[in-house]
Amino acid sequence: MNLNPRAQLLLKALVDIYITDGQPVGSKTLAQTSGLDVSSATIRNVMSQLDKQGLVQAPHTSAGRIPTEQGYRIFIDSLMEMQPLTTDLLGMMNAELNANQSTDNLINTASTLLSDFTKMAGIVTIPKRSQLKLRQIEFLPLPGKRILAILVINEKEVENRVIQADREYTQSELQTVSNIVNSQYAGKDIFSIRTSLVETLHQASTRLDQQMRVAASIADKALQQDDKNSNYVMQGASNLLNFSELEETGKLQQMFQVFNNTRDMLNILDRCINAEGVKVYVGRESGVEGLGSCSLITAPYMADGEVLGVLGVVGPTRMNYKNVIPVVEITAKLLGQALKSES
Repeated sequence: MNLNPRAQLLLKALVDIYITDGQPVGSKTLAQTSGLDVSSATIRNVMSQLDKQGLVQAPHTSAGRIPTEQGYRIFIDSLMEMQPLTTDLLGMMNAELNANQSTDNLINTASTLLSDFTKMAGIVTIPKRSQLKLRQIEFLPLPGKRILAILVINEKEVENRVIQADREYTQSELQTVSNIVNSQYAGKDIFSIRTSLVETLHQASTRLDQQMRVAASIADKALQQDDKNSNYVMQGASNLLNFSELEETGKLQQMFQVFNNTRDMLNILDRCINAEGVKVYVGRESGVEGLGSCSLITAPYMADGEVLGVLGVVGPTRMNYKNVIPVVEITAKLLGQALKSES
């Protein structure tokens, strides 16, 4: 949309003021803050044109104006001046997102940082198991035909899983299983291991392959993906209770219903995972009715050239985009670097 310089300056000023104050902006306020040497009447004429173009609207007959979704979009794409992060903030984020912790801790830390620094909801998808490498696996016998599988993933993360077997196994048998699996699959990503195990189970049909069949069967059960591997972590959702524009009847309830519906949230985040850099959804642009009063800012995080997941911030459309976008962008880079170092 083509806007003359005066209209651009006034739209930018209006959005900046509304983001700060949360109140409709009148022509008198714009005259005082825009730096333009024009009358209030001239500003009212410009506002009227912006209103006709769908960039601003008056929530009440006698009130000033507020940005529309389209107004925010032009502001974000063309008018906004990004606010770089301070050296102190960067240092704090670097210290928190260090590689000397497990993947789960890194994901939770990233979500918490996004929430704390923006005062909104921080969300981070958990890396899929196909993107995590198995370093070692050990098996121990348990009563009731059960087996304890101890997995070391990416050298630092340890997981214990109890699996149900078809019979009792001795420690000697399970040590043989561990040796077979570790010798063939250590260092490979879990998705490729499971694919190979399935193929092995189809091929190991003779008595000569019996040990391999047992090893493949037990390892396959131990490496089966669970629900959390396609899930996400969200911190700070309660921060959204502090924004008065979300208090209108039903808005908060609809928003939290979306948060509690894993499928809806993952559908949105999956659309962002292949984006190049930061992606911003304003209001209804997300396509989810319950987030019509919110904006979502996301960025993929990656290691070794591979996208591992996506993170972002959910907040009201009246969020401070010029501050939030750099936080999301830097958090994604730091998380990717920490996961790369960890692996």
